[in-house]
Amino acid sequence: MFRSLSVLNYRIWFAGAMVSNVGTWMQRTAQDWIVLTQLTDYNATAVGIVMALQFGPQLVLMPWSGLIADRFDRRKLLMLTQTLMGALALGLGLITVTGVVELWHVYLFALGLGIVAAIDAPARQTFVSELVPDDSLSNAVALNSASFNGARLIGPAVAGVLTVAVGAGWVFLINAVTFAFTVFAMTLLRTRQLRKQPRAPRERGQLMAGFRYVWKRPDIVAVLITVFLVGTFGFNFAIFTSTMATVEFGMGASEFGLLSSIMAVGSVAGALLSARRSRPRMRLVVGGAFFFGLTCLIAALMPTYITFAISLAFVGLTSLTLMTTANAYVQTTTEPAMRGRVMALYMAIFAGGTPLGAPLVGWVADQYGPRWSIGVAAASGLIAAAAVMFWMIKYQRLRVRIRPRTAPRTTPRLRVRHSGDGQPLTTAIRTVTARADTARQDRDRETATREIAVVEATAPR
Repeated sequence: MFRSLSVLNYRIWFAGAMVSNVGTWMQRTAQDWIVLTQLTDYNATAVGIVMALQFGPQLVLMPWSGLIADRFDRRKLLMLTQTLMGALALGLGLITVTGVVELWHVYLFALGLGIVAAIDAPARQTFVSELVPDDSLSNAVALNSASFNGARLIGPAVAGVLTVAVGAGWVFLINAVTFAFTVFAMTLLRTRQLRKQPRAPRERGQLMAGFRYVWKRPDIVAVLITVFLVGTFGFNFAIFTSTMATVEFGMGASEFGLLSSIMAVGSVAGALLSARRSRPRMRLVVGGAFFFGLTCLIAALMPTYITFAISLAFVGLTSLTLMTTANAYVQTTTEPAMRGRVMALYMAIFAGGTPLGAPLVGWVADQYGPRWSIGVAAASGLIAAAAVMFWMIKYQRLRVRIRPRTAPRTTPRLRVRHSGDGQPLTTAIRTVTARADTARQDRDRETATREIAVVEATAPR
């Protein structure tokens, strides 16, 4: 489960990222809280706008950010982006502590953070491939998700307490300090041990090369369809938890932060379960989308704060199972020279859909209540699973084989194959046919042996 941590460079990166992730979650929680309770009168649409400004640039800058990640030194690029994000957190913290912060200030800083994060995301996602060998990449991606969501377990709870005790401004300032840990960790990496990946050539047409590559990979297209639907309409957790805590249950900042931490418990479990798997599979992406929709539907129906909090742990489990598997599948099946551009497209679809979904989900929460906004998330997961399943059956030749009771126990009980799951369906069929032919030959050979034995036993001596 933790085999990637045997690599020194990955351990250094993991420690620095963990500290920074805690600060990031602290800032997200405090930022949503001051927008919802101090700068507006519990306006969920304003929270949605902040999220849109923070994640929207990833959609706009996606072609260039991916090419930058494929062309330049990712370690130096990450040191630059982490420094800039720390400076933005420092600026927001100072104007909040001095009491001059207004809603448009938060909008502006969210936009600035979104622009820098658009450059940071594909470089950070693909830098992992330089830290660990290829056979540990899926494990490293899962552990990164565990780190990010382990920080979500700590950060919101600490932010809730600090917001009540000293104010949101100090939370922003603490986050500015945590970015220094990531930059410091980057300086400690042993550069000679980094696994340098092929760089994108300096020639025309490289921006569109990523799109052409994805278009020729129908399995990645299926993953991106799922990520778009769920990421746009389902992963608006800040709106769900803040409005359910305040509007539906009448709770304060501490209880709001606790909801995010409880969801993180399930998220960490989902990431660690993904780390146990040797390689990601398409069927788990579809199953994760379905169960994400189902758990969101259950959460929307919970009558009390306690039962809602418990249900969020399962929402976290299914959401991280889905996204960790999707992320690892795309990274491990993409050519190294194209990985930055493909992951930029992945992140743009995942986070860039927020400008479309977050304001809509916030509007639903304002007009019809928080429970209906969670219902939108449930619908996104169920529709994504159904749409991709239909697409796989019709165009990817998805087939499910159930082992008959008379078959040997060594044969898998349930065999799922399609043309984009690592082994082409034709190859799988040939493999099954070859095994059947071998078994038939063994049976014929055994029958012939029995007949010879009978003949020998009955022959006159």
